[in-house]
Amino acid sequence: MNRRVVITGGNGFIGSHITDFFLGRGVDIHHPDSRTLDILAPIALRAAFCGVDTVIHNAALVADWGQRERFFQINVEGTKNVLAACLETRVRHVIMTGSCSVFGEEHHPAPKDEAHPKKSHYSYFLDRVFPSAMNHYRDSKRDAVLEAIAFAKAHTMNLTLLHPVWVYGEREFHTGFYEYLKTVQGGVPAIMGCTDNLFHVIYAGDLAAAYYALFERAPQGVREYLIGNPEPVHMDTLYRLFCAHAGLQKPPNLPKALVYPVAFLLELAAMLLRRGHPPLLTRSRVNMFYDSIAYCTEKARRELGFTPHVTLEEGIAKTVHWYQEKGLL
Repeated sequence: MNRRVVITGGNGFIGSHITDFFLGRGVDIHHPDSRTLDILAPIALRAAFCGVDTVIHNAALVADWGQRERFFQINVEGTKNVLAACLETRVRHVIMTGSCSVFGEEHHPAPKDEAHPKKSHYSYFLDRVFPSAMNHYRDSKRDAVLEAIAFAKAHTMNLTLLHPVWVYGEREFHTGFYEYLKTVQGGVPAIMGCTDNLFHVIYAGDLAAAYYALFERAPQGVREYLIGNPEPVHMDTLYRLFCAHAGLQKPPNLPKALVYPVAFLLELAAMLLRRGHPPLLTRSRVNMFYDSIAYCTEKARRELGFTPHVTLEEGIAKTVHWYQEKGLL
């Protein structure tokens, strides 16, 4: 296989798994600096994309804290730069990392599929005067996706959008799973959560396989796929497995009515003090532990033949083992 690939954000959590998966199959990851390629530098992008068949655009600002302008600069303007450079250098296929959050992460009675409206904004109490930085991420990813679709259609580009559900695996530090284990390991007597809310996850290695499947197929036109395990699980089950494999006793769950007011005050104080780092609790973090958040991944199975190969328990065991092996737990 002589097709060349550039991966933006290849040094991040998801990007590093994609890079490893492709290298393991002999794919030519073009341009040695592509792992740290600056998507806000159009000239550098054009130089990196010359002679490239496929660009996997994975770079993004992923966080639940920060300035709105910075999220939109990186996630929206950066995406525009990548697509413009792809068009100019005649890249044949662009695979872009979207997010399940563009379809919304609020409590929803049924799984959402790719036809669901892209209503990313979560309505928090006093949202107009006290905005949530998590919404900055969600809304910037939605705008990036909409801009990408419009650009690709206008220029007849082949663009495939992958919308991962929540991803766990080796090298994960900032999407909640590792932080949860460290919190439990710290000896808290009780923790956020409930027993009846659904949560949708995928192991990072399986997600990387979905990118590779798309790379091989190189579908024509503009397509979107939600990528995740076939079914969501109860969040309580998920964290019980994490704790069990880490040799920890999962603490009992706290009711939301007890946690949310504390999170509200901590987040408000952090915002007023203009702190660069989020407090331990925010409104978005609390809601995530009590809302049912599930998506339908049937389209990826039907059209791509994509089925995760790593079971939930296997993936969690591999993840926890990596943390332990690195002395992180």
